[in-house]
Amino acid sequence: MNLENAAAIASERDFAAALLDPTHAGPAGLRTWNGSDPARRVDVYRNNVISSLIDALADTYPMVQQLVGEEFFRAMASVFIRQHPPRTRILAHYGDEFAAFVGGFEPARAVPYLSDMARLEFARLQASHAADAPPIADAALAGALLDPERLAGLRLIWQPSMRRIESIYAVASLWAAHQTEGTVIPVSVDDAERALVLRDGLDVLVLPVDPGTTHFVALTSAGHAFGAAAAAACERQSGFDLGAALSLLLRHGALVALHDPISNESI
Repeated sequence: MNLENAAAIASERDFAAALLDPTHAGPAGLRTWNGSDPARRVDVYRNNVISSLIDALADTYPMVQQLVGEEFFRAMASVFIRQHPPRTRILAHYGDEFAAFVGGFEPARAVPYLSDMARLEFARLQASHAADAPPIADAALAGALLDPERLAGLRLIWQPSMRRIESIYAVASLWAAHQTEGTVIPVSVDDAERALVLRDGLDVLVLPVDPGTTHFVALTSAGHAFGAAAAAACERQSGFDLGAALSLLLRHGALVALHDPISNESI
């Protein structure tokens, strides 16, 4: 790298830093075509950049903004942006660190479930952009069910869009209560909840589930065999209804395939 290229890169980095830091005047030697103050032009550009990033976060986290109000959300988002600038030009994926940031943002502590709501909303974004995968064929599933001994050793392959949310707060119910027009249904927010987020066709769903279902999906997602995961889910939750859990998941096309680790074949 020659000195000229190094100087250009350093100047670009200075300019990028100035866009997120109001105390940064920008690289030395800036000139404007009409002789106006370069620092004021940088201020205008900075405001546009920050505003665009805040708008991107508001699009990803509409419920978070609704819960705290637009003014508070935009102030909180501006702090986040300066600490966590984008790492890619694809703004649809920006904000993956926002939930953790919200959890440690002191002014937001009055809304303790806000961080978990942000996790749910980002899970919905991930699900909406996940790869497509056709659900398992009915005939293949029926064939597997006819052989319970073999079924116990099979591994389940879920939709790429599948995400799990576990919270000590009722964030799934709270999210659902705000999705219809009119009066918001009261929610006992201090009730712990679990949910699965997945895409069914073009719709991203938030499905409240019981602890056994969450545990079963977690274990099978980690590669545990069907039988072992089902037994562990029953231990986790007394009275766990595996049939009901599978019925819910199959109804929404969540299962993509069954893999036999012995033959190394997928059904």
